[in-house]
Amino acid sequence: MDVKLVIFDCDGVLVDTEVLFNQALVDDLGTHGLSLTLEECMGLFMGGTIPGVKVRAEKLGAVLPDTWVEDFYAKAYELLGEHTEPVAGIKAALDAIARAGIPYCVASNGRVKKMEITLGRTGMLDRFKDVMFSAQALGTAKPAPDLFLIAAKAFEVSPDDCVVVEDSKTGVLAAKNAGMKCFGYAPHGGGEALVAEDAILFDDMAQLPALLGL
Repeated sequence: MDVKLVIFDCDGVLVDTEVLFNQALVDDLGTHGLSLTLEECMGLFMGGTIPGVKVRAEKLGAVLPDTWVEDFYAKAYELLGEHTEPVAGIKAALDAIARAGIPYCVASNGRVKKMEITLGRTGMLDRFKDVMFSAQALGTAKPAPDLFLIAAKAFEVSPDDCVVVEDSKTGVLAAKNAGMKCFGYAPHGGGEALVAEDAILFDDMAQLPALLGL
């Protein structure tokens, strides 16, 4: 395969935010009548959107105010701005991709502001500031393929020549629906759901350049 574009998810792939963000969800939802473990929270909501979390949490018994989405984002932005770290090995992998002359971008179900905060905190914003594709901004969220297809079109690249790097079933499904090859990043195990949707599993970002044939 001749890779012409690498599309990264953001949370859990570029920045190590999944545990941090989901623990914040656990704590917040607990104050609104929904008691979840961290594992349960990640299983329910990982890869989704915050408005989607609100709908599902309310169905599970949470009593949330109309302002909850914005209220939670405000708390999360402060937390992420103080504690986000880069995923281990990601900067070296990005350097290798850049040396090979292959463009890359980020496509996330999260907001642009959230990406700016987490990528800024980890020193990667300059790499992605002009190539951020947000489901919230574009009005289409994974697992629909549109976000990835919009990114490919922006680079004038066929879906067949794109590779997606994802860590959630939602994201892997979006890649599959877009007709793109997908590498599923599962550093702590639990990658069966990714493999079930045809992702090629790996557990160390140091492996990514070789997976891309570099």
